[in-house]
Amino acid sequence: MAPSGPRSIKRGCQRVLYWIPVLFIALIVAWSYYAYVLQLCIVVYLLVYHVIFIMFVWAYWQTIFTKPMNPLKEFQLSHSDKELLEREDRGESQQEILRRIAKNLPIYTRTNSGAIRFCDRCQLLKPDRCHHCSVCDKCILKMDHHCPWVNNCVGFSNYKFFMLFLAYSLLYCLFITATDLQYFIKFWTAGGRAHFRLKEYLKGLPDTQAKFHILFLFFSASMFSISLASLFIYHCWLVCKNRSTLEAVRAPVFRHGTDKNGFSLGFTKNFLQVFGDEAKYWPVPIFSSLGDGCSFPTCLVNLDPEQPSSPSGSSSASKSAGEGRQFPSKPLRESQSRLLTSNPSWSENEGAGDKDKKGASNPVMTIENEA
Repeated sequence: MAPSGPRSIKRGCQRVLYWIPVLFIALIVAWSYYAYVLQLCIVVYLLVYHVIFIMFVWAYWQTIFTKPMNPLKEFQLSHSDKELLEREDRGESQQEILRRIAKNLPIYTRTNSGAIRFCDRCQLLKPDRCHHCSVCDKCILKMDHHCPWVNNCVGFSNYKFFMLFLAYSLLYCLFITATDLQYFIKFWTAGGRAHFRLKEYLKGLPDTQAKFHILFLFFSASMFSISLASLFIYHCWLVCKNRSTLEAVRAPVFRHGTDKNGFSLGFTKNFLQVFGDEAKYWPVPIFSSLGDGCSFPTCLVNLDPEQPSSPSGSSSASKSAGEGRQFPSKPLRESQSRLLTSNPSWSENEGAGDKDKKGASNPVMTIENEA
C-alpha cells in the first residue's frame, strides 16, 4: 500500500489541475463580457444581453458547485455484512449475500452477467442508474458523465442545471454572433481594399483595439455555438429518451435482459423527471427534478420476482426531492400514460404468481467492480 503522504500530495495536485478547464471557461466569459459591454457597447442590446448573461452564469455556477448525490445509507453494507462478505471467497456465496441484502431495496438492474451490481470501493449495492466515478472516487446517483469543463460529476442532483447551462450558453453565443455580425461584415469587406479606405468601411465601429476585440468575439462565439449546439441537441435527445450518456453507450440490464428503453415513460414524463412538474421552475437553475435518485419508475412488463411489492424505507425513497411527489418503486404494468399520475395497486395474485416462478432460474453470478 502506497504511503498516505505522497498519495495525498498527488491527489491535491490533481484537484488543482481539474480546475484548469473551469478557469479557462471563466476567463473566456469574463473577456466576452468586457468585449461586448465595454467595447461594443450597443445600448439597445445590453438589457437582453445581461438577462442571458446572468442566467448563463447562474446555471454554470449551479452545475459546478452542486454536490453530486450519493446512495442512501440503506444501500451501504453494515459492518457484519462486510465481514460476512469478506469471509466468503466464492462468487456464488457472495451473490447469495448480496441478493439477501438487495431483497428489500428497489434494485432492478443487473450486471451484464446477471449479478447484483456491487461497488467494491464504496462497499455498497448500486441503486439503479448509479455508477462509480473514478475521478470523484464515489458512487454517483443517475450518473451521466464526469465533465472536465465544470470539474464535477453530472448526475441526478445537477443534470437540470447542466441542461440549462448548455441552453443559456448556446443562447449567449448565438446572441453575440447575431448582434456582432454586421460589424464583422464591415471589417471583412474592407479587408481587400486599400489600407487608407479601412476607416471608411469601419465607420460606426468603436476606435482603436476595440475593432479586434469585436472581431475575435465574433469568431469565438460562432465556433462555440457550433460545438454547444451539437452537445445540447444530443442531451435533448437523451432527455426525451430518459437515458443518461452512460446508458446511451451501454444499455441497462434487467433480469429479462438488456433494455435501452427500460426507463422511458414517454416524452412528457421523461421531460418531467428532469425538469419537474411545475413549469415556472423549468427555466430557472433551481432544483425541481422528480424522485430521490435511488429509485425510478420503469415501463417494464416483466416484474422482478426477487423484489417485494414495496421496499423497506419506501417512504423516503419514493418522495420527490423538491415537492414530495410519489414515485412507484416497482416496475409497472399500467399504460405509460398513467405511470406518474396515479399510485399503482399491486395484485396479491400477481406477487404470488411471480414468487412461484422464483428459483426456476437462479444463475451463478459474479460481483461487478466498476471503477
